[in-house]
Amino acid sequence: MPTPAAPHRFPRLAVAVSALALALAVTGCGGAATTAPEPPARAAPAGAAVPDRVEPLSPAPRPALPVTVPSADGATVTVTSADRVVPLTGSLNEIVHTLGLGPRVVARDITATFEQAAPLPVVTRGHEVSAESVLSLRPTLVLAETTSGPAEAIRQIRDAGIPLLIVAPAKSLDDVPKRIDAVAGALGVEDAGTRLNQRTAERIAAARKGIPAAAAAAKKPRVAFLYLRGTASVYLMGGSDSGAASLLEAAGAVDTGTESGLGKDFTPITSEALAAAAPDALLVMSKGLDSVGGVSGLVKIPGVAQTPAGMDRRVVTVDDGVLLNYGPRTDQVLASLITQLYGKG
Repeated sequence: MPTPAAPHRFPRLAVAVSALALALAVTGCGGAATTAPEPPARAAPAGAAVPDRVEPLSPAPRPALPVTVPSADGATVTVTSADRVVPLTGSLNEIVHTLGLGPRVVARDITATFEQAAPLPVVTRGHEVSAESVLSLRPTLVLAETTSGPAEAIRQIRDAGIPLLIVAPAKSLDDVPKRIDAVAGALGVEDAGTRLNQRTAERIAAARKGIPAAAAAAKKPRVAFLYLRGTASVYLMGGSDSGAASLLEAAGAVDTGTESGLGKDFTPITSEALAAAAPDALLVMSKGLDSVGGVSGLVKIPGVAQTPAGMDRRVVTVDDGVLLNYGPRTDQVLASLITQLYGKG
């Protein structure tokens, strides 16, 4: 991956980044800067940032073990101890910490950037799971996603006799309670999972109430989700499988990639595709925006400056480590999107 912040929940994207960088260089998608004068960037409203820390349940639950639970790959996993947990993705790490079992986590993926996980050793970088590093920590439970890999590392961990639960990746708001239930069940804290699901659902509903009534009745804002890695000249537009559509719909917006019929997760940006999408705003990850030099660099990507969003320099940003997690902090992501899209209404 070109940077640690690349969203490892998209396996095809991870594999294709290098090839896309070359292809984009050939086709000119990362081409020359525009020379038109640029108006000042529109600042996001105050309070748009998502705090980079989780809020654990209190009191912390006590695992009731052993349990036998189904894994997303068809296997069954018996867990006898939750004393040393290794989540192989940032989103799974977030769930464990929020359930109140953070002190039992002994490692993290590089995308687990929230405050409580920061001191933990990194054993995963995107798809680069190190079985040796994981096993050296003597885990009693490893949590992975179907996109975790390489497959040889996952097999090596299982062959060592370590309980390893695979959880289906999240792509929409409907996946939030399923993932929390799966993790809570494996940890033997089902009641805590129920509590966290209830809290999360209530907070998501409260965040959605932040959509101004006048905005809800008006034409919905059109938003294009862009994946940017300027250091590798990778500029992609999200489609129906990017994971952003559900968030944008919940925020009262239209995902232009889905509306344009982009069926894959991501497609190389072209001027024609952007013109057809005609977004009013652009949703980008914060590190991706930094990688192209901020808003001023973003509008130099061919086609961006000609969109309504580019002309108005209307850019919505959310931290890479939380945007597509679909977990306990999704209400904060929604609140941030709504604040940035509508301001004070």
